[in-house]
Amino acid sequence: MTKLSDLGPPITGKKHGEPVKDEREHFVKCPSCGQLVDFRDLRQVIWHEKPGHDPLEMNGDYLVDKPKAR
Repeated sequence: MTKLSDLGPPITGKKHGEPVKDEREHFVKCPSCGQLVDFRDLRQVIWHEKPGHDPLEMNGDYLVDKPKAR
């Protein structure tokens, strides 16, 4: 199984328009494999666009909004 970290460092996106009212609005269920996809992370979006893909193994670096170091 492919790990999310195998796809490289997080590639974060920014939401255009109004802020979401609920954190769950960032996630969509993949119609192919059934895994939830965080649309703020381009790695996940691209992976789930591949035909015949398996679910990703989530391993620690899937949180897009990590606190920034000072």
